[in-house]
Amino acid sequence: MPQNPNLARELSLLLALATLWGSSYTFIKIGVETIPPVTMIAARTLIAGAILLAVLRHRQIRLPGDRATWRRFFLQACLNSVIPFTLIAWAEQTVDAGLAVILNSATPIFAFLLTVLITRHERVTPRKLFGVMAGLAGICLVIGVEALGGLGESLMAQLAIILATVCYAGAAIFGKNFKGLDPAVPAAGSLISGAVILLPVSLAVDRPWTLDPSAESMVALLALSAFSTALAFAIYFRLVQTLGSVGTTSQAYLRVPIGVAIGIVFLGERLSSTAWIGLFCVIAGVAAMTIPARVGTTQEGSL
Repeated sequence: MPQNPNLARELSLLLALATLWGSSYTFIKIGVETIPPVTMIAARTLIAGAILLAVLRHRQIRLPGDRATWRRFFLQACLNSVIPFTLIAWAEQTVDAGLAVILNSATPIFAFLLTVLITRHERVTPRKLFGVMAGLAGICLVIGVEALGGLGESLMAQLAIILATVCYAGAAIFGKNFKGLDPAVPAAGSLISGAVILLPVSLAVDRPWTLDPSAESMVALLALSAFSTALAFAIYFRLVQTLGSVGTTSQAYLRVPIGVAIGIVFLGERLSSTAWIGLFCVIAGVAAMTIPARVGTTQEGSL
């Protein structure tokens, strides 16, 4: 039984976030078949930002009006959407969605290293280090070590995904600056900022009025915007405040097992015994990084 009554709820949200972001790689893969990466991500941030603005208006919550907060929104947008979204969309033109998931699952590693070397805003314990290592081991077991055999191909695209992963780690740490705001506020603010940055680039580079996207790509774009972006970002900013940056990025480990489960249910795929062991390693890793170590102790990064 969790020591904190809110822990089960936060872990459920972590699972939901992993599902929403885990599905985004497939949506992107379908979308970039007929929509150029910059235009797709510009539309993604614009649609998702508009959805969150409507939610805020319905809840009668106003966005901050001061320049300092909007400067933080723009920086968060660069770290959490403009750069990583575009890099991953560009990379998935040549890299399989599965390999993108593997490379992107290293987010907690970079968050852990950035925490140790730069910010030191969370306590780094052997238990968290174990969680990072157990999660990576689980990913390798679930996917199969042979899946990494294609790392030599499309090197620039793979390096782009790794750079996106570093950006996500930095975004998880920088997201702590929005403590005290409703989670939907920095989500909406950063997405709107991202759209402001990307829309002029899309108009200049892709001339979207000349495009002829397929129906499948349009549906993928809408699903990506509404579920894997708008809803996911609101959950993400909440979890950064409750589970901490390393704990929140641990959802990266859950993306692959969730993809495997979808394959079992809808595609009739089978899991090897090694993959099942890997799944348990993933769960152990997430638990080690998110469950508080002691009762009655309040520390940043714990509930």
